[in-house]
Amino acid sequence: MPLILSEEQTMLRDSARDFLTEQAPVSQLRGLRDSHDAAGFSRPLWQQFAEMGFTGVLVPEAQGGLGLGHVEAGVVMEQIGHQLCASPLLASGIVAVTALRQAGNAAQQSAWLPKIASGQTIATLAVDEAAKHRPQRLAAQARAEAGGWVLDGAKTLVLDGHVADLLIVAARVGDGGTGLFLVDPKAAGVTVERTVMVDAHNAARVRLQGVKLAADALLGTPETGATALAATLDAGRCAAAAELIGLADEVFERTVAYIKERKQFGKLIGEFQGLQHRAATLYCDLEISRAALIKAQQALDADITGAANAVAIAKARAGRSATTAVQEGVQMHGGMGMTDDFEIGFFMKRARVLQELWGDSNFHFDALAQRRGY
Repeated sequence: MPLILSEEQTMLRDSARDFLTEQAPVSQLRGLRDSHDAAGFSRPLWQQFAEMGFTGVLVPEAQGGLGLGHVEAGVVMEQIGHQLCASPLLASGIVAVTALRQAGNAAQQSAWLPKIASGQTIATLAVDEAAKHRPQRLAAQARAEAGGWVLDGAKTLVLDGHVADLLIVAARVGDGGTGLFLVDPKAAGVTVERTVMVDAHNAARVRLQGVKLAADALLGTPETGATALAATLDAGRCAAAAELIGLADEVFERTVAYIKERKQFGKLIGEFQGLQHRAATLYCDLEISRAALIKAQQALDADITGAANAVAIAKARAGRSATTAVQEGVQMHGGMGMTDDFEIGFFMKRARVLQELWGDSNFHFDALAQRRGY
């Protein structure tokens, strides 16, 4: 399959780019940060996302969505990366939707997917429990009791957790099972604490103490939960990689424009061969990472449970490429690149958070090596 966008996907990209450039520039993120906004994102903008169909990009048409795939979801996420738009799309429209589609039964999907597609409900996955991503070492535990379930544990880095209407909590069941549980964040025993992120985006800590759930709160079964969780995480990783590529592209474009106008020693600094070499190397690196990303998105659309290797490569490469892009961007901008008044720093902070989210480059290179027998 060609590693390029189709005509329809290109039209979606252009539509998302124009919309976000006009409605959600980087200055909006600065405003949310400086005003200490309680929600951390613009609810009117979120409703516009719903009207554009972005919130339901992965939701089937029969349940109110666009019924598109991970390539299209990535197209939108890439444009979000260009503008550093703070929105629950990654957590709700991509990760939570994937969890429901992978593990939910017909009743659970009918109850939640239309609400997510309309923007009425914000859902998020709660999986990580420590500073580093270790989904195979869940400490949160669910036990069967009185025909239902009881949850205990703590989660960290829960995207948009403090504004979520629905938590999908990953927990250990018995000795070897994994459960994905639908949890009301306002239920007794659930405590949600917003965390202040360096990139001015939303996350939360969630504590669960004796949280009682009905039997139908479980998505799928404990025997199939690990597979569903892995597929859900891969969807999130691929979308995060797309956002990384988008922000890296934006930094590259801004940096090239700057070195074409900044003068030093009577010459444009873009005429210095050393900077030209570095810019050319970064461009090639970004194009290779973009090809890896599209390959991973296509793999998810073809067989989401068999795309782990392609997703690992895409997430690892996107993280490293974005890190290089923001480091080069700050350096080539000189002293002003270090100031808060200049926007390059926002991109560097977002890149750092996305690099860590659901596994950094080292995590994915290691996972890939293990799966290949090294």
